[in-house]
Amino acid sequence: MKEIILCKYGEIILKGANRSRFESILMREVKRRAARVGKFDVRAAQSTMYITPLTDFEDMDEMYNQAMHVFGFVGVSRAAVAEKTMEDICRVAREYLPSYLANAKRFRAEAKRSDKKFPLKSPEIAAEVGGVILSMRPDLKVDLDRPDVTVRIEIRDTAAYIHAGQDRGAGGIPLGSGGRGLLLLSGGIDSPVAGYMMARRGLALDALYFESIPYTSDRAREKVASLAKILTEYLGPIRMHVISLTKIQEAIRDNCDEDYFTLLLRRYMMRLSCRIAKVCGAEALVTGESLGQVASQTLAALTVTEAVSDKLIFRPCIGMDKEEIIGISRKIGTFETSILPYEDCCTVFTPRHPKTQPVLEKVVEQEQKIDYDALLEDAWASRYSILIPQFED
Repeated sequence: MKEIILCKYGEIILKGANRSRFESILMREVKRRAARVGKFDVRAAQSTMYITPLTDFEDMDEMYNQAMHVFGFVGVSRAAVAEKTMEDICRVAREYLPSYLANAKRFRAEAKRSDKKFPLKSPEIAAEVGGVILSMRPDLKVDLDRPDVTVRIEIRDTAAYIHAGQDRGAGGIPLGSGGRGLLLLSGGIDSPVAGYMMARRGLALDALYFESIPYTSDRAREKVASLAKILTEYLGPIRMHVISLTKIQEAIRDNCDEDYFTLLLRRYMMRLSCRIAKVCGAEALVTGESLGQVASQTLAALTVTEAVSDKLIFRPCIGMDKEEIIGISRKIGTFETSILPYEDCCTVFTPRHPKTQPVLEKVVEQEQKIDYDALLEDAWASRYSILIPQFED
């Protein structure tokens, strides 16, 4: 009995004349992942991608896991393949479905007949397969409203497919279809969530981490690299750029009013982020900022920070509360790493009473107390990058 993976499209089907572009990007991503798992054929038809193992020894569990992390699919299922005859469909149902029904008490059967030449209509196909199931398991009850298992029969172009249970896919649109961005990745909870959310909207990402050695440790950088590694499950390989802010922070501490420390630091971070974005071809910055969450994320503070950026800034968490952000971080697997107790550059020299309603002119006055250009160039010279792979060789 042959088994394949069916991946159902989401909003790609609404793209009209541009649909082929999105489908091509999606196909390329699936083939990239499949090539690292084993030998699979990947084809697309009728708003579905078919992933077929080419030998009996391929790792279907891992291929299924990979498909579940591909943006663009709303549903993923394993399905048995049958010839387009009711005799073969019923035979395959008898062989394939018992393990899926083992713990069920209620079920429903439904069919979709994309091939209108098939002699039976959808309700008739479902009724016949339902009868097969009841002949095997007379203790089961048919429940159309609250089934434990929904068995689906799909009559498509070249074959019939039988599956019992479809998992919700990653959704969104294909990675890379929305351009490229630069994620400002800290060790906190918010920024990995922001990266995931923008990648789900098709934005391919590089990452940028700011360190402040000796005030931050190697373990802090390793923590951020671990967060990037988790994100590769959705984003593929990530290039993580690293810049040192130590001299900038010390200069601000020694020469500027304490209340302005965080604002001045974040303006430097924005300037450096824009330069890195130009190098890596990113068209926008992505941050984990949430309005009002901390002093540097008031409307006035965000305005002052954004004033030095020449790039569009995406803030997908801006209207979310902390519990909502934590919920997504748990879903994507970053939460437990994010709460590890290692330093973050933004927590170094934190002012006791930070400005929450800054005036731009006053901030600029503070900047003039330090050698802005020299500090910027010194930080820029410290940059290096690390490639975070998705798969280990």
